[in-house]
Amino acid sequence: MKQQSNIVIKNRKAKFNFEFLDKFTAGIVLKGTEIKSIREGKASIAESFCEFQDSELFVINMNVEEYSHASHFNHAPKSERKLLLNKRELKKLEKEVRTSGLTIVPLTLFINDHGLAKLTIALAKGKKEYDKRETIKERDTKKKLSRIKKAFNQR
Repeated sequence: MKQQSNIVIKNRKAKFNFEFLDKFTAGIVLKGTEIKSIREGKASIAESFCEFQDSELFVINMNVEEYSHASHFNHAPKSERKLLLNKRELKKLEKEVRTSGLTIVPLTLFINDHGLAKLTIALAKGKKEYDKRETIKERDTKKKLSRIKKAFNQR
């Protein structure tokens, strides 16, 4: 059964705070009310991060609001949720995190064509303060350049 879905929840801070080295798409173990709430678009991955526990990867601090039509069987909004990846990918990520001191950051939460919730995660290295300033400078330069081009083309 194919479903049409346009739910994409992004972590906008991640691109500013981290430099991405490698990206993966992982499945998430969810309860029934959690997936229903995500399909309504009521989730946030802004302050979330990933962590290994007994060689399994979990997303922590991901906020999925309680489902509005649920009874007392509702889920906890900020519980840990297990991520599903291949063993090879898990071993690679765990090795990189343990040896290099890199972090795993959630980038986007989306519903795929089959109606399953997926999380795009990235192996990332934290940016220094001067890197962040450089990013802001580049963004401002691009804005100014596009304004000049637009003004020039309207003549």
